[in-house]
Amino acid sequence: MRVLVLGGAGYIGSVVARFVLEAGHRVTVLDDLSTGHRDAVPDGVDFVQGDISSAGDLFADGGYDAVIHLAAKSLVGESVVNPSLYWHTNVEGSRALLDAMTAHGVPRLVFSSTAATYGEPDEVPITEDFPTKPTNTYGATKLAVDMMITGECIATDLAAVSLRYFNVAGASHGAGERHGTETHLIPIALEAVLGKRDKLTVYGDDWPTPDGTPLRDYVHVADLARAHVLALTAADPGEHLICNLGNGNGFSVRDVITTVEKVTGMEVPHAVGPRRAGDPTRLVASAARAKERLGWEPELDLEAMVSDAWAFLQSRQQA
Repeated sequence: MRVLVLGGAGYIGSVVARFVLEAGHRVTVLDDLSTGHRDAVPDGVDFVQGDISSAGDLFADGGYDAVIHLAAKSLVGESVVNPSLYWHTNVEGSRALLDAMTAHGVPRLVFSSTAATYGEPDEVPITEDFPTKPTNTYGATKLAVDMMITGECIATDLAAVSLRYFNVAGASHGAGERHGTETHLIPIALEAVLGKRDKLTVYGDDWPTPDGTPLRDYVHVADLARAHVLALTAADPGEHLICNLGNGNGFSVRDVITTVEKVTGMEVPHAVGPRRAGDPTRLVASAARAKERLGWEPELDLEAMVSDAWAFLQSRQQA
């Protein structure tokens, strides 16, 4: 297949591009490099610098069989203070992409959705049938795109899969997290170990969980990338398949700290702060549908995620 990977210079996108290439497909990466990195794009793929609106120009050349759409603004806090940026980039950009795909007859789409579409569920594990009640603009824009895709599948026979990620971690094939603004727990803990930040803040230790800290689901970026390859051929024409991607197990903040200390052999400087408003106690995925429809199961555990992230961070330190 000839596959266009939108956002293929970013953390997840660059790993996905590598896995799609290894699966034997021809890959083109389109990325505006606003948050991605040119050197993260793997050898052996065509690279075009541009935003989502450039996709139509590429389709005009013909021959694309599928799009993997990972291009988006994705900082929750920023989405709250600058919602127009998120509606413009995530929703209007995706609308233009869908129009271009229809105009040029591109038949398949894999969309990077998010667990943020569910908001704060009352119970776990979270299935795809749970109500979607996003609590921030980022989650709302991703849900809006999911809804647009559903309509497009009905109207045009597009075959589409939305993959709702939970917490992604780890590194693979020399690609890992290189965010300008880091908000993810594992890299923050590793940065604290290296002294790149004073300490890790644990937001509350009085939650109704076994160790008093919130529980989250983590999935290795390599497992996530495998799911994208499987999703390329999973949906039938006219079908919009939505699948959660998670480990299916909850790991607490203290579990992560303990694992980081085990992997690095060093203490994680941390302090307990007050709870953050809006933080749910537990967010754990059910990935049963992904197993059934994609033939996908996560293979790598929390220790592998931390070990791979640590190795990548050390390689960047030495570069």
